[in-house]
Amino acid sequence: MENKIIVDSSIDFSDDKEVISEEIDRVPFKILIDNDEITDLNLNTEELITKMKSSRKQIKTACPSPDEYMNSFSKEGASFVVTISAALSGSYNSAVLAKNMFLEKMPEALVHIFDTKSASSGATLVALKVKQLIKENLNFNDIVDATNKYISKLKTLFILDSLDNLAKNGRISGVKAMVASLLHIVPIMGENGNGEIVLVEQIRGNKKAFNRLIDMIGEYNIDFENTILGITHSNAKIKAESLKEELLKRYKFKDILIFKAGGLSTVYADDGGIVVAF
Repeated sequence: MENKIIVDSSIDFSDDKEVISEEIDRVPFKILIDNDEITDLNLNTEELITKMKSSRKQIKTACPSPDEYMNSFSKEGASFVVTISAALSGSYNSAVLAKNMFLEKMPEALVHIFDTKSASSGATLVALKVKQLIKENLNFNDIVDATNKYISKLKTLFILDSLDNLAKNGRISGVKAMVASLLHIVPIMGENGNGEIVLVEQIRGNKKAFNRLIDMIGEYNIDFENTILGITHSNAKIKAESLKEELLKRYKFKDILIFKAGGLSTVYADDGGIVVAF
């Protein structure tokens, strides 16, 4: 029986092929910049950042269609689909529609769609959790239950060097972005438990914000020795490695994994952004 993990392109990459490998099928978003439609599959994100910076218009994204999801489902085993938060995109609903269409043709098929209530490193950790549970030979229902329990406890925080893309996409006003830039205010953002983005704190200065993020992680009730933390960076590998080093000095995480942002994460994290999930 072939078990498949299918993800949208909110899931990020790692240099370690054992972390995100060929075992995981990626159903890509489309990124719309000016008159270009870019498929978020094996993108050169440095080139993407250059295009984003040169555009003054809203940068849009389009989630995968139901047909794209349906074509990826396993016809012989279980399909586990991991998507960005349903509160942030239509990707989850598109996958659910695909599941319903698929089950009309193959009523005995096993398909589950996970709303990660997160994105980027958070969604990536969920995909890795499903992969681990499959390797442990759990049955379909146990994998679903264990993954949903994992999602319910997952926390996501992110810190951005630039608010330009959030302003272009209407997440914040252009005036707020300009004022924040002039005053060197760095927002620490997070999710509210329902998959929606909220402002957690505003810190003046990048170094202070970086240190506050490290402190903030320690304020959560975490079983460090049994918890894996993920760091996604958008064109900021040295910053991500420095963050990992500082976190390991302070907290005894089971492991800390570093991911490189794919196209979708790059659009929202922008140049220099860091997303942490645990």
